[in-house]
Amino acid sequence: MPEGPEIKQAADAVARAIVHTPLINVSFAFERLQPYEERLVEAQIWAVQAKGKAMLIRFQNQLNIYSHNQLYGKWYIQKANSYPVTNRQLRLAIHTPKKAALLYSASDIDVITDAQIASHPFLSRLGPDVLDEATTVEQVQERLLDKRFYRRGLTSLLLDQGFLCGLGNYLRSEVLFAASVNPALRPIDCTAEQLLGLAEGAIAVSRQSYLTKGITNDLEIVAQLKQQGYSRQQYRFYVFNRDGKPCYICGTPILKDIAGGRRLYYCPLCQKR
Repeated sequence: MPEGPEIKQAADAVARAIVHTPLINVSFAFERLQPYEERLVEAQIWAVQAKGKAMLIRFQNQLNIYSHNQLYGKWYIQKANSYPVTNRQLRLAIHTPKKAALLYSASDIDVITDAQIASHPFLSRLGPDVLDEATTVEQVQERLLDKRFYRRGLTSLLLDQGFLCGLGNYLRSEVLFAASVNPALRPIDCTAEQLLGLAEGAIAVSRQSYLTKGITNDLEIVAQLKQQGYSRQQYRFYVFNRDGKPCYICGTPILKDIAGGRRLYYCPLCQKR
């Protein structure tokens, strides 16, 4: 499933293609949304906003297209009236005179008003967005110590969009490593230094991933590995998907575990319990 950085990158690409541009066609694959097509095509889009793993396309007539890619959804930006070669099913198409923004395979799509955003079943439950510039380290620290969260295991907490939105499975492993925190801990088990590391890591690692299109490893280490001929797949992550390979910090083999039915990776030395 795409995580916050990937959705924000997609939102940026969609915005470049369709914001403040006359629309020539808006079409939905779902019959229940097709009555909105005429109203939407007559209004300009003023913004495209990532909301954690969801996206809002904001229209000047106070309507919004909400979408969540879930596991298989994918945005394509094409020249006007052209389509990619793919076996995916087209769910939403927005055409301008020069560009088209096309959403394939996503099933969670809706049209909501500005007033409905605050009560939307998914959007209303989101915690602070780690990619939002307004989200601070202090806010994340406060949430880690909040009674709703501080006795929960970090492996489940870091995937909970109601705690912080935008984090996902690869970011979970990378944030824990960046903070030198063992995956078995809860916030209540952590020292003040570890809590600060988690708060800083949740923001810094996520924002670096967004800016670098998915690289969460230390950028100095990345530069060294590039010079040595390592591929992007090899230097991209600190620990995620690197089981059995040496930790870039201490050389200890990275371990793989399953937490909440999803893969988790960590260094048993750098992240001692």
